Amino acid sequence: QVQLEESGGGLVQAGGSLRVSCAASGRTLRNTVLGWFRQAPGKEREFVAGITWSGENLYNSNSVKGRFTISRDNAKNTVYLQMDTLKPEDTAVYYCAARLYSISTMVGAYNYWGQGTQVTVSS
Repeated sequence: QVQLEESGGGLVQAGGSLRVSCAASGRTLRNTVLGWFRQAPGKEREFVAGITWSGENLYNSNSVKGRFTISRDNAKNTVYLQMDTLKPEDTAVYYCAARLYSISTMVGAYNYWGQGTQVTVSS
């Protein structure tokens, strides 16, 4: 079992920055992929970014690449999502998720989920 807890969401103006964090606990996290997804009202949950234990990463190029940066601190069992140049369309609940070995962009591929943290970008 893996428990995930997000923090750091909030309200920010367009063009601003915000960093959300996800603290993981439970079984050993070696070989665990940590990912960020988001879900806006009335929309499906979508992949934002993922990172492997060794630091390989993947981004949703269409919407966030170049503005968001994912990183992880294995010693702290924490993954971060630094969000810069935020846009109103980035407004969503941001979820942390975990699975083994390889990054997937599919919601169903992840076994563990956090409760989510709200990010609101005002125009």
